[in-house]
Amino acid sequence: MVRENRIVSNETVFSTPWFDVKAKCYHGSQDPYYVLKLLDYVSILAITNDGQILLVEQYRPVVEGNTLELPSGHVEEGESPEEAAHRELLEETGYKANEVKLLGTLIPDTGRLGNKMWCYFAPNVVKVNDCSTEENIKLVKCSAKMLMIWIKEGIINHALNIAAVHLGIKQEEFARHLSNDES
Repeated sequence: MVRENRIVSNETVFSTPWFDVKAKCYHGSQDPYYVLKLLDYVSILAITNDGQILLVEQYRPVVEGNTLELPSGHVEEGESPEEAAHRELLEETGYKANEVKLLGTLIPDTGRLGNKMWCYFAPNVVKVNDCSTEENIKLVKCSAKMLMIWIKEGIINHALNIAAVHLGIKQEEFARHLSNDES
């Protein structure tokens, strides 16, 4: 059995607007363990009344290319994860969710990241007229079947988004779209 170690020091050693680097020492260790402390994330599996999944395409400097992802973003200070899900969906897609259902909360990387990802399912989202979306983000719609094909083919390869989709498969309403999708 792995024994529990107590953290004996936790110091911010570097700070940026996007993250802090924390040096944590635990009882019995000689060297600090470095952790990136970030804001929590939200990721939204959104589906329209006609069964289309909303995705966003955007340029990601880390991978030096465009990615196809679920609408996602940070939970801002003073905001609940649910509020962030509503805001990010609207900002990135121009669609509004009347309700969001929590699919689960994940730890993005237990080895280095000190945040959580809140995964939501948003059924029956509706387009908001005269709503401008974030610059440099392109809305992409697809069927549930196409979403699964794009994941299988590696077109959608963001591990956290794939995890959110798999949590969504357990959501009866989304699973129904997968089994009924003939497109």
